Amino acid sequence: MIRPILAATVVALGVTAALAQSDPIKERQNLMKGFGAATRTGTQISRGEIPFDAAKAKEVFVTIETGAKRIPTLFPENSKTGGDTAADPKIWTNMSDFQSLAAKIGADAQKAAASADSLEAFKAAFGEVTKDCGACHQTYRLKKS
Repeated sequence: MIRPILAATVVALGVTAALAQSDPIKERQNLMKGFGAATRTGTQISRGEIPFDAAKAKEVFVTIETGAKRIPTLFPENSKTGGDTAADPKIWTNMSDFQSLAAKIGADAQKAAASADSLEAFKAAFGEVTKDCGACHQTYRLKKS
């Protein structure tokens, strides 16, 4: 009885993963939601709303670093429109700059994860990483009205 349930679960997970991969707009929106959650946690740590915890601080940066590595793969030519995308068409006309910004976010987050061992270090690093995110959004994200 357990084997059929386990098999059905594995198939369902595989189908879900395949569907997510076939929809880069949805996948990048989910990735950005993950960034948003990590950033909210980082903001709460910075403001003292939740106590500083080095492991949680590192997790914020690892989430951003891991996601930043995926960013360049989530903007294929066929994903310029649809799916309520907020991606600016400038991404596809200046892909090398866009990819450079993603790489900078990832590199800065990686460096931050390695050094966020105190609240002061976390705040400084978090400020730099969120500036990177903001620079990309300022240039390559459409403003919603």
